[in-house]
Amino acid sequence: MYLEEKYKEMLDNALERSGLRSTKQREHIFAVLLEKRDHPTADEIYARARESMPSISLATVYNCLETLVESSLIRQVNFEREPTRYCPNLTQHAHFYCKATGEVHDVELPDQLVGDLKSILPEGFVAEHIDIAFNGNCASTTPEL
Repeated sequence: MYLEEKYKEMLDNALERSGLRSTKQREHIFAVLLEKRDHPTADEIYARARESMPSISLATVYNCLETLVESSLIRQVNFEREPTRYCPNLTQHAHFYCKATGEVHDVELPDQLVGDLKSILPEGFVAEHIDIAFNGNCASTTPEL
């Protein structure tokens, strides 16, 4: 699996800031996440990664994911009673979990809304990130009214 030069540079810089170095496995897992941005679980990432790197272990996948999260290259996405999923979209956004299909969709958050949400914090509080998660049924599974 090929990691585009701009993403390779992003990976190298983020890892360097964390005091780490790039490895073939880290590059591969990052490329897997960027190739299909569907919020996969670690097991799904492992299955995809093995297609072009058969020798990679599940433990290595988990270690790479942990490193990518700690280096702020990807985010963990958690929903009640569901396995952790991973998202390479680092823009400010929410997630919608479709209970019928199990799919997770990105929902853009306008800057105005993010500003409004931050403005309701108590004095002296500063939010660095806002996590918003919607649960329900997606358009393809919602009956017509």
